[in-house]
Amino acid sequence: MAGGFVVEGGPVTGGYNGRVTAFVVLSCIVAGSGGILFGYDLGISGGVTSMESFLKRFFPDVYQKMREDNKVSNYCRFDSQLLMVFTSSLYIAGLIAAFLASKVTRTLGRRASMLIGGTVFLAGSAFGGAAVNVYMLILGRVLLGVGLGFTNQSIPLYLSEMAPPQYRGAINNGFELSISLGILFANVLNYFVQKIHGGWGWRISLSLAALPASFLTIGAIFLPESPSFIIQKGNIEEATNLLQRLRGTPNVQKELDDLIAASNVSRTIKHPFRNILKRKYRPQLVMAILIPFFNQLTGINVINFYAPVMFRTIGLKESASLLSAVVTRIFATTANIIAMVVVDRFGRRFLFIFGGIQMILSQITIGGILFAQLKDHGGMEKEYAYLVIIIMCVFVTGFAWSWGPLTYLVPNEISPLEIRSAAQSIVVAVLFLITFFIGQTFLAMLCHLKAGTFFLFTGMLLAMTAFVYFLLPETKKVPLEQMEQIWRRHWFWQKIIEEDMNSREMS
Repeated sequence: MAGGFVVEGGPVTGGYNGRVTAFVVLSCIVAGSGGILFGYDLGISGGVTSMESFLKRFFPDVYQKMREDNKVSNYCRFDSQLLMVFTSSLYIAGLIAAFLASKVTRTLGRRASMLIGGTVFLAGSAFGGAAVNVYMLILGRVLLGVGLGFTNQSIPLYLSEMAPPQYRGAINNGFELSISLGILFANVLNYFVQKIHGGWGWRISLSLAALPASFLTIGAIFLPESPSFIIQKGNIEEATNLLQRLRGTPNVQKELDDLIAASNVSRTIKHPFRNILKRKYRPQLVMAILIPFFNQLTGINVINFYAPVMFRTIGLKESASLLSAVVTRIFATTANIIAMVVVDRFGRRFLFIFGGIQMILSQITIGGILFAQLKDHGGMEKEYAYLVIIIMCVFVTGFAWSWGPLTYLVPNEISPLEIRSAAQSIVVAVLFLITFFIGQTFLAMLCHLKAGTFFLFTGMLLAMTAFVYFLLPETKKVPLEQMEQIWRRHWFWQKIIEEDMNSREMS
């Protein structure tokens, strides 16, 4: 059946008992707060790079073009390789750290990765806030990237393993909500600190990254490990007691048996990165690569780290551009909350496709307005500038209830325990690699392609929406340990899995 629906026998159900207990909620709030680190950094980097005092101190060439050179195209005022290195250096560091985090998460536990990530992020915020030259600034960014590599690898994994299957989507989407809240907090802070006389407000923005990092680091000390990891270490009794507390019922034997079976398989795997390359895991590998790859090609991080720069490009002043970034983020945060409510009711595919269509229409509209109204020189009429802001709000809303939260949820929940940590590392690594690429090239793309940049993203959105429609089956409410069945029933993936099974039987 085209479209990727589960067929031949209907949806998979788990038969697990349990509800969302206060213990689950508290544990997931503490862990999910790690998303605030990522969001705060996304919001701060875009905000400080539009502050004149920050640019004048660290990127004087950009400041000169912005303030004095009327011959420079509106689309090229922020085109600086050094500025892009500042923004994107974090993501190369995060990419490398994500693979290191996989080993830590698998052997020492999810909490260990959270603790390491939070601690390194604290060090990065100290270097950023105290920076006296651009090299110190970039060192701080690299440390932040290492911290995010560890937290982004371990937290979605932890949330999926702690949540009851019927509420896994909502709880895991809490990580994306935390990212959105982090961006919102950063945007609001940027708006107020840029008003500080003396031009040192950017130091507050960079150093206050220590607040969410401290909360996560201290909170992680008191978090329980996930039941999956405890069973992996052979502590069945401890895992039973934890499951009973998490589910609010003594009747957890069915879920416990499935976790033990998954753990027994996982123990036979010594090299998860080599194992995930096997044909039987081809669906999981493809999703772990392409979902985060497409996530970044929506153009969302153009909005996240360059929204204030974009708003200055279309003619808004420093304060107005920062305030506009706050407004767009309020819309995104609201959409994140809606996604938490509906993801386990409407399903992952519906949100992917609906959000994709919404973003396609938004990118076409923004590109059309900029093509017609924003030329190389001169400003844009205020009415059209505000129209661009409204359409950007529609765009970020579409992302915030689709590709944003589901990028962390889907690859994680479809992967069996023996490759789950490796798959999550691949997700984070691809996410950071493409974010680095976008961060390094967007300002140059904007300078050369101008409004065509947004039509390029439109083409990517069309491709990814078709990918979801044809190749991604629905996974709502399917227990993690029974996820393999959806691939055996999918019109495309069942052929690959059956060929693998047949070849193993012949050998």
